[in-house]
Amino acid sequence: MKEMRSGNIEPEPTMRNPRKFTVVIERDEEGYYVGTVPTLRGCHTQAKTLDALMKRMREAVALCLESEDGATPALELVGIQQISV
Repeated sequence: MKEMRSGNIEPEPTMRNPRKFTVVIERDEEGYYVGTVPTLRGCHTQAKTLDALMKRMREAVALCLESEDGATPALELVGIQQISV
């Protein structure tokens, strides 16, 4: 808290509790990492490095949440399987 000149105490801005999202990461044929958040429709991005991908994923998630007004289904990742067809 910060004390103002008048002697009143100004409350510090509170940060919202961060939300957690699962990011599925794959690598394409050109070597780019491709990240997708399954619970947010259309939320995906790509980058050459994992560090860059995670930075871009945070930006993509923030934009997706803005466009969906924060309403996301409460899904829990159970697992990922590979199949051959």
